[in-house]
Amino acid sequence: MHRNKAQQNTRIAYLEGWVSFGVNLFLFVIKLWAGLVTGSVAIVADAWHTLSDSLSSVVVIFGARVSAKPPDKEHPFGHGRAELIASVLIAALLGFMAYEFIHESIIKLSGHEAAHFGTIAIVVTIISIVVKEALAQYAFRAARKTKYSSLRADGWHHRTDAISSGVILVGILLGKYFWWIDGVMGILVAIMIFWAGYGILKQAMSRLLGEAPEPDLVNHLTASAKKITSLDLRIHHIHLHEYGDHKELTFHVKLPPKMTVEEAHDLIEKVENQIWDDLGLAATVHMEPRRH
Repeated sequence: MHRNKAQQNTRIAYLEGWVSFGVNLFLFVIKLWAGLVTGSVAIVADAWHTLSDSLSSVVVIFGARVSAKPPDKEHPFGHGRAELIASVLIAALLGFMAYEFIHESIIKLSGHEAAHFGTIAIVVTIISIVVKEALAQYAFRAARKTKYSSLRADGWHHRTDAISSGVILVGILLGKYFWWIDGVMGILVAIMIFWAGYGILKQAMSRLLGEAPEPDLVNHLTASAKKITSLDLRIHHIHLHEYGDHKELTFHVKLPPKMTVEEAHDLIEKVENQIWDDLGLAATVHMEPRRH
């Protein structure tokens, strides 16, 4: 059951990645064309932001492919954390793009360069807002189904692109009144891109470093154990290690001191199997004698 779920998650991630890649490539072409025609650094920056979305989609596809590989001798717990590494790469890409856009915007402001917007810029920008928000919603739904942080990262990448296009649309409407609006918009877009990258990096690094188990996990474990035995196992010292879809769980229990090793082993094996059936967690249990 859990293996089928992992395969389904991989298919969802693949589809999201390829759909995002194709749509972003199309948007990049029309936005770059509009930016070059109008001479707008903000629109050109937004076009390259969109292309970076295409690259991040490739990272999502690659991360899903590697994550789906079964355990091997070098990686006995599977390759699930490749998906988190993909999120880190997306965040780094966002940071690099933000720096480049700020640099270009400052040059344009220093040279007192103004952009000349028109109907082309307005139409292309509106198309970008609508399509990018649709892609963001699609990626977020896929992330909720799979729990993949790279899909959530891709969704925020789409969302920041939609927001940056919204900022640019406002700037286009005000462009004829302020010569500096294009350069300022470029900096604002870059700040939003950098902030999105920071959020993605923070979440991915937290999971890579290891997070504390959810407070109610002990209740779920106790409920599973009660299906096997009436003994109060006094579950404690819980550690949870995540490897994408595969999760390793260790915890301690207390057993009657006069229980034989064979009886204890048989009981704990049944508890571990029940936890796998209920929660999809591969459990390893340390047994302790009950002192009182």
